[in-house]
Amino acid sequence: MKSKHISQERMYEIIRSPVVTEKSTFISEYNQIVFNVAIDSSKREIKEAIEALFKVKVKNVNTLRQNGKIKRFKGTVGKRPESKKAFITLEEGNSIDVTTGI
Repeated sequence: MKSKHISQERMYEIIRSPVVTEKSTFISEYNQIVFNVAIDSSKREIKEAIEALFKVKVKNVNTLRQNGKIKRFKGTVGKRPESKKAFITLEEGNSIDVTTGI
């Protein structure tokens, strides 16, 4: 089930890591999973990458982009990096175990 649009390398570049927090564990009961993704990735690319890498059927993709926050530490100004998360809703009967690797 290889994608025609994006390469295998791009798929691994898009999907950075699963987000394992209290909230992401709670929404997993509703067949949703959260991933950190590349900032320049689109919803279509994310959907294709998830379907190809994990061999599941994706129902919906919602994204959330966080701008880097300016922080000060002992008078030194620093900036947190920008990040993008993807909330993936899977079709009924599909699941991804984020504790195992790809």
